[in-house]
Amino acid sequence: MTGQIERFVTWLLVEKGYSVHTADSYRFDLVEFSRFCGEDAEPAAITAEQVQAFVGSLYPVNASASVARKLSAIRTFFRFLRREKILAADPVAGIVGPKLGRHIPSFLTVDEVFALLEAPTAVDRFWRRDRAIMELLYATGMRVSELVGCNLVDIDLTSEIVRVRGKGNRERLVPFGRMAREMLERYWPERDDLIMARIQRGREPERAALFLNGQGSRLSARSVERSIQMYGLRAGIGVEVTPHGLRHSFATHLLEMGADLRTVQELLGHVSLSTTQKYTHLNIDHLAKVYDQAHPQARSGS
Repeated sequence: MTGQIERFVTWLLVEKGYSVHTADSYRFDLVEFSRFCGEDAEPAAITAEQVQAFVGSLYPVNASASVARKLSAIRTFFRFLRREKILAADPVAGIVGPKLGRHIPSFLTVDEVFALLEAPTAVDRFWRRDRAIMELLYATGMRVSELVGCNLVDIDLTSEIVRVRGKGNRERLVPFGRMAREMLERYWPERDDLIMARIQRGREPERAALFLNGQGSRLSARSVERSIQMYGLRAGIGVEVTPHGLRHSFATHLLEMGADLRTVQELLGHVSLSTTQKYTHLNIDHLAKVYDQAHPQARSGS
């Protein structure tokens, strides 16, 4: 099955525009399934019973979300094989995955976001870059993978617009506002210094990338995650702060201020409106909590 898996992964990367990270996740799940069925098993010989047995074997050590993800990888793989006319029948058709509860994303309050944004100071080596990163994440709702994939040409400071390449290589234009623009302008000299330092070391810098690391190369998503987590601790925020938490905060705060769901969907780059609708549940929960705390009748228990 190895050859078909690699052909499938190539299709994900080239035809579907998936990220390397996502394609690797599909490969990992399919290799695990292949080992369960037997290294020499051919896709045409796989039965629905084998797929069900594999799914059943996952439950003792995997959360429902992980089981659902692995089944989704197998399902997509066999659909690809049918599309390529390698298989006549799909052994996964009709197999139902675990029922997942609705995930309500966590978010920061406005005060917590402001505390986080002000956490980088002059004592931090790359405080201008880090402040610009967090301002841009909160101002646009970008995913961290989208942020580190941004190039200098994607930023239009005059119009305060950034071109974002999302999942499936789909592009969208997102406004980012005055504060993010000012922090980006403060970061430019620091970025120039990083490029010059790399040139002086006799190495070619990453001139295209918007955000650079200390070596003058494109900044990684993991580095951004570590930095934001560190600033969250410094700001005294009681929960772990992540780039995705800023994305959730962006969407939640927009809805709280009256933005319509379709606009938030476009800004986030969601294909389906149902993906964005989870924020309305979060917003309703927030409003109910505020009501319970503030309304006289709620407090009196009448």
